Amino acid sequence: MRILLVRCNKCGKAQKYQAKSLILGDKRKECVYCGKSFLVRENIIQ
Repeated sequence: MRILLVRCNKCGKAQKYQAKSLILGDKRKECVYCGKSFLVRENIIQ
């Protein structure tokens, strides 16, 4: 497992995402701060 740092494109807050596979495709994450859902692959910081 790999932990990625992603940033919400609505509120700009960084948060962790635990990837079970390196194939992210259309994986989405819901922001824990504002509740908006965003694509993980397009918002990776590290």
